[in-house]
Amino acid sequence: MTIVITGASRGIGAGLAEHYRAAGKDVMGASRSPSSDIQLDVTQPSSHSAMAQALGEGPVELLVCNAGVYLDKGCDLDTGFGADLWAQSFAVNVTGVFLSIQALLPHLRRAPAPKIAIISSQMASSTLAPGGSYIYRASKAAVLNLGRNLATDLKPEGIAVGIYHPGWVQTDMGGGTADIDVDASVAGLVDRFAALDLTRTGCFETWDGRDHPM
Repeated sequence: MTIVITGASRGIGAGLAEHYRAAGKDVMGASRSPSSDIQLDVTQPSSHSAMAQALGEGPVELLVCNAGVYLDKGCDLDTGFGADLWAQSFAVNVTGVFLSIQALLPHLRRAPAPKIAIISSQMASSTLAPGGSYIYRASKAAVLNLGRNLATDLKPEGIAVGIYHPGWVQTDMGGGTADIDVDASVAGLVDRFAALDLTRTGCFETWDGRDHPM
């Protein structure tokens, strides 16, 4: 069986792929990079179809929807947050996640205990709303909502869905002053994915195992 990770060319996605390969898992990393196992532009339906075809008829035991963008970092409320940034961000962070899941549902259904892990963010929380980063926050809140609704619909089929805050991580997106490094985030997320089952489906958890406020 196979693990598929989107956004696998760098950061958390690359770290997860490296970890699972070291553990002897069959990993397919998908990204726009030509060096990826599967080239995938998550905004393009045809690219998802090509990914599904590249995987053949084999089962997928874990799909990690990790691809994401943070395009409105530093935007000013009076002059920033252009309509193009909203469209691009939702195309990757929300629609791209849905299309990845939709394309690989047949493969997930072939696995005995399939799982979908969606990388969201603490910035998805409506309870914790410190302001700013409106586009990124809205897109991550939307994908949290998407994941919880998919968990409801897919539970009867035996497919578990978890949504995760990976920590504030020292990546290109998180910056060099972030709280934790990629290795720490990956180690925690791997444990979360391993613990995910139908009793936890729809969960919104932190990388270190805490329930996150919605």
